[in-house]
Amino acid sequence: MNWENIAGQTNLKKLLRESIAENRVSHAQLFVGKEGYGTLPMVLAYVKEILNRENEHAAAKVEHLNHLDLHFSFPVFTDNRNSLSKNKFDEFREMIMASPYASYDDWTAFLESENKQLFISADEIDDQNQKFSLKSFEGGTKILIVWRADKMNIAASNKFLKFLEEPPAKTIILLTAESSNDILPTILSRTQIVEIPRIHDEDIENHLKKNFSVSEEKVKEIVHEAQGDLNEAIKLLNSGDKTNEFEKLFVQWVRDAFMVKKKPEYLRSIILWAREIAGWNREKQKNFLNYCSEIFRLALLQNYQSENLVYKKINVNGFNWTGFSKFISGANIEHILEEINTADLHLTRNGNPKIVWTDLGIKLSRYIHKST
Repeated sequence: MNWENIAGQTNLKKLLRESIAENRVSHAQLFVGKEGYGTLPMVLAYVKEILNRENEHAAAKVEHLNHLDLHFSFPVFTDNRNSLSKNKFDEFREMIMASPYASYDDWTAFLESENKQLFISADEIDDQNQKFSLKSFEGGTKILIVWRADKMNIAASNKFLKFLEEPPAKTIILLTAESSNDILPTILSRTQIVEIPRIHDEDIENHLKKNFSVSEEKVKEIVHEAQGDLNEAIKLLNSGDKTNEFEKLFVQWVRDAFMVKKKPEYLRSIILWAREIAGWNREKQKNFLNYCSEIFRLALLQNYQSENLVYKKINVNGFNWTGFSKFISGANIEHILEEINTADLHLTRNGNPKIVWTDLGIKLSRYIHKST
């Protein structure tokens, strides 16, 4: 990953490059921000320049993630009583080479492990300790990238702390995390924290126009919805048929929720709707929840006559967008979004998806008729 290929983040790129030029590279740094903001691409560009200054042939090796002095740790699931990153490195490399902005949920889906817990284990830290006790292959700096360090379990965190306190000579440790909240304070105190901000909308817009064939109208819609997350923007760009599927299922949910108050037999339709969605992988289910949240927010803006902020409307199957919007107000939007967030939390914690979606589906019928 080259600096110029990273979307936006001009100031941060400048600071990192200056730290290398002025020999101010801290031995332990934590890059905090969503993957879609460019956290890993930023780290890889940083590593590439550090190693390239030591050996002019290092750049291509870093680009292909096969530099012998560049090591990775990342969350994996236990397989045959083993939970070492090296056993899944080929898969990780394949995902990152295809999409360096890929998220933790993308990694879970890539491994087809939605029902398994991914984590960084104590055994993984022992394995890295052993690697870093050996001499550098190329005689220069050895670098460890810990992707999603916030997924270390307690035992791993305690062992990693010792590694941080007494690192081998000429070692650089670069951690990434979406948030620092789940990282031990003692680890945080021993790392230089680098905040990765969201990407500016105009930078995402320019990136999409430069790398994809897309209409001006579609770009505006995607940029608004992506909220500074390039990974999300690319997913929205490629969603196509998925968006149509989401629209149809959202309309079905709303119509059944309206009808069930007068005709209880529509409850069966909601249950069948829930079962269909529960059959998806977890990432797709969570994407649909995000989609529903956004549509309800846009309906609220429509109802409160802020149509200039409504960048997307639903018109599928004769759906009356304006009529629907009149039912979304301050009286119920908070409850609706709270239920969607709760459903997302339960899915994240491996709750039974059939129960989660059935519960959510029925609760909308309660809130959608709530008077202003």
